[in-house]
Amino acid sequence: MIRHPRTLASTLALVVAVGTAQAALPGSAAATTAAESTACVDHSRLPELLHRLTTVDGAPGALAEVRDRRGSTVLTSGVADVRSRARVHRDSRFRIGSMTKMFTATALLQLVGERRVDLDAPVERYLPGVVRGHGNDGRRITVRQLLQHTSGLPDFLDHLKPQDVVEDPLARHDTRDLVDLALEHPPVFEPGTGWDYSNTGYLLVGMIIERVTGHTYGAQIRERVIEPLHLRETYVPLGTAVPGPHPRGYAQPGEGAPLLDVTRVSPSVGGAAGSMISSGTDVNRFLAALLRGELLRPAELREMMTVRPTGNADGRAYGLGLESRPLPGGGLYWGHTGDFLGYETMAGATVDGRQATVMVNLGPGSSDAQSDDLEAALRTALSACRSSASGAPAP
Repeated sequence: MIRHPRTLASTLALVVAVGTAQAALPGSAAATTAAESTACVDHSRLPELLHRLTTVDGAPGALAEVRDRRGSTVLTSGVADVRSRARVHRDSRFRIGSMTKMFTATALLQLVGERRVDLDAPVERYLPGVVRGHGNDGRRITVRQLLQHTSGLPDFLDHLKPQDVVEDPLARHDTRDLVDLALEHPPVFEPGTGWDYSNTGYLLVGMIIERVTGHTYGAQIRERVIEPLHLRETYVPLGTAVPGPHPRGYAQPGEGAPLLDVTRVSPSVGGAAGSMISSGTDVNRFLAALLRGELLRPAELREMMTVRPTGNADGRAYGLGLESRPLPGGGLYWGHTGDFLGYETMAGATVDGRQATVMVNLGPGSSDAQSDDLEAALRTALSACRSSASGAPAP
């Protein structure tokens, strides 16, 4: 969720976790694999990328979980704790940042399917008088535009410095105050005339969910997504801790500065735009269910997957809380990225049944290369062993 400049030059040793029958060996390139099944993973390129993330790129630890119809594979590299040198746990939980938007959008689209929300209704219908000031007007912005980042609303994070949050990570932020902070500034463009990523829009989506249902957005995500899918490692947190096994989350306040432990942080700075905690297992399960149509009716899933270009040269496009990106060799994957204090994450899935989630426990303050290599790891995981036209595994 939090976008930031990246600077990091520290180097940490590789540790890739090995299955329960083996001890983890420093410097190895093995994968932690579920005993009953093995996903088809490129066992050379993916560990190489995780190793790069925790050495050249400087992240303390990294994790990748890949899942297909045959099973799940977890690979880890580096350390979960720079003091104890504890290895990254294969069942790690972590803050998923803007991947929260996929969950928030799913809850909202369920309300659309129930005819309780109209995608093309003005925000004013659900939040009268909330979006006002400096040219921002909820009477001219639709719910769809909030979900697709075409509202033109300024992003509150452009006016809330990551350094300020790092200095006081436990501070509670009121959602309306964050929205009002954004609305002190003029729109980026007229509604519907451009595309610009805005976390403010998703705070408003959360407020719409609460206004329509009478319950918090978190309660609605739990009821509509987490509980039906039995996502036992996924939380819309109220407190500042990360439950269960997890790597420590780190930030680097400045170039050459020591890493700062920011594992404990108030989720209120992310809200419906980026507050959630999950795991590779659960995010992959969620994406599989979403693309299979288990969470949304066909009409709403089509709306979610109707994309518009973002203007990025790599061909990515954005739907309603769900992004598409091209894969090497053809095809697309669907998913989202997420930055939050202490963690950077990416997840994606293909319509033919493959999912992958990758995580590092550093941000803000990471190098530019970290994001590039995270995406390379995700693309590798989703491209590995894809079938050729003859049905034989791709080389």
